[in-house]
Amino acid sequence: MEAKNRRKILLEKLYSTTQPLTGAVLAKEMGVSRQIIVGDIAILRAAGTEIYATPQGYIVPGKPHRNTIVTKLACNHDREALEKELAIIIDNGGKVLDVIVEHAIYGEIKANLMLASRREINEFLVKLENGAEPLSTVTGGIHLHTVEVPSQEALAQIEAELKNKGILVN
Repeated sequence: MEAKNRRKILLEKLYSTTQPLTGAVLAKEMGVSRQIIVGDIAILRAAGTEIYATPQGYIVPGKPHRNTIVTKLACNHDREALEKELAIIIDNGGKVLDVIVEHAIYGEIKANLMLASRREINEFLVKLENGAEPLSTVTGGIHLHTVEVPSQEALAQIEAELKNKGILVN
């Protein structure tokens, strides 16, 4: 398959789903290596297509659902509280879109997470157990999360629980 045609089909696949697609799955479907898919994604991004690489795979970001609230939460915790923080957000109906830290030299560093279920949290934590460090270790635990919540009530509950656990930064 010609590269240009493959990238067109790749874009169609990404636009037609709301679930992340892994490079391995895309490579198998296209009959190429995962590294070819990584290169195709880089070319599509360079051409201006917004594609997120998340722990679950590639996704084209959509607009938040009509009645949701997207906001940022400032948090501070050690590695042991990471699962607790994410679970509080998810269990109250939120979706963790990303994590952002402010690096002294590089400025803002952002990583897309797109975590919306306990299963996704567990998959994320398993990846961290394989030697990776959370981005928040760069800043001693201080970080922001962009979250999507279904209502002001859900946001208030998330903030109250995070504050109660000493995670939310005022």
